[in-house]
Amino acid sequence: MLDDASVLETLRDLAEEFSQFMLHYKFGLAEVETKVKILAEELVHKGRDNPIEYVSPRLKTLASISAKAARIGCAMTVEGVRASIYDIAGIRIVCSFVSDVYTVADMLTRQSDVRLLQTKDYIAVPKPNGYRSLHLIVEIPVFLSDRVVAVPVEVQLRTVAMDFWASLEHKIYYKYDPDIPAALREELVAAAGDAARLDERMERLHREIHGPH
Repeated sequence: MLDDASVLETLRDLAEEFSQFMLHYKFGLAEVETKVKILAEELVHKGRDNPIEYVSPRLKTLASISAKAARIGCAMTVEGVRASIYDIAGIRIVCSFVSDVYTVADMLTRQSDVRLLQTKDYIAVPKPNGYRSLHLIVEIPVFLSDRVVAVPVEVQLRTVAMDFWASLEHKIYYKYDPDIPAALREELVAAAGDAARLDERMERLHREIHGPH
């Protein structure tokens, strides 16, 4: 049986291991964010409209990781988390039009050092609640002083309308969860449909004015 000093030392070692582990994800997120900003600036330099409205990176907290690990039955160890949780580092890319979502996704995943691990297209096939977005898991090499670490990053791409709907839907669900009235669920699904039709209409108007982009 470990004494108090041994337990404390073990906890300190684990904390240090997770601190280094999270640093890798921070670096991987920074790499993806830089890539996206370079793509946007290059397109503007070429005289094209910037397809990206804004970019929002986020890194899960250890508390959030621990909660997800418990929810999915994952061991709360560096090895267990690395093997089972792929959205520790995430970046949301909000685009002007639906076509821009796929253009940016294609430009990013065609880069030689970006490995596409997973695609979930909730634009082509929305979730039952109406949620629309394109989700990618990409793997990025992070070059450290003594080695290269492959880091997964979740990339969410959506339009402004999709992002507006998702933001409000999250607030409503947070207020009512788990007892969300059926009528409100139906209204949210209808609102998601309205947002999708707005995306289609605005893209059509843009093409009529500016031509294909």
